[in-house]
Formats: sequence, structure tokens, C-alpha cells
Amino acid sequence: MKTKSTKVLYWLSTSLIFLFEGVMTAFFGTSQMAVDGMAHLGYPAYFGIMLVAFKVVGALALIVPAVKQPYKEWAYAGFGIVFISAAVSNWAVDGFNGTVVMALVFLGILAVSRATYGKLSAKK
Repeated sequence: MKTKSTKVLYWLSTSLIFLFEGVMTAFFGTSQMAVDGMAHLGYPAYFGIMLVAFKVVGALALIVPAVKQPYKEWAYAGFGIVFISAAVSNWAVDGFNGTVVMALVFLGILAVSRATYGKLSAKK
């Protein structure tokens, strides 16, 4: 893949993760709907607040170019765990449904972001 298309794919996939996991989480992560969703899955209320904080910090780590590679790697790992956990939790409670599929779709988008990040950082 050419460098230009790799950059476009990287920024597109990383921006999607940032928007959905950083921006939307910051605005709606503590809404009543989110609190009810966490309770429905059996998680305590404090877990949702902690998850919001970590998602916002992780999203910023991915999108800000000045953040060094080890921190980005931790953010990728953390989001991977979050997406897999979301899929497993929702599947265990509600069965296989759209929520499970969306978590796996975002895991795929994260994988694209990570793969293109690796190609771009190797060229430096």
C-alpha cells in the first residue's frame, strides 16, 4: 500500500475511534442511558465512570501525533480489551445481537488503525 493511502486509512480509522470512543463517550458516557446499560450488564456504577475516563484519555493518545509510540500501544491494547469485553458481555447477557456486532466492527476499525500506524511508524 502506498504511503498516501496508508495515511488516509490511518487517519480515517483513528478518527472514527476518536469520535465514537473519545468525543461521544465524553459527552454521553455518564448519561442515564449509559448508566442503565452498565447496570443491565451487571457492572457497578463506578466502573462506567472509570471506563469513560480511560476511553477519553486513550482516544486522545491515539489522535494526538505528539504522543509517543509506547503510549499509543497501550491505548490500542486498552481499546482492544474494551471492544472484546463489550462483545463478550453483551453476548453473555443478551445473546448475539447488533450490540455485539458493533463492538466487533469497532475492533476491526481499531485493527486497521493499528496496522496502518505500524506501517507509518516503520517508515520513519
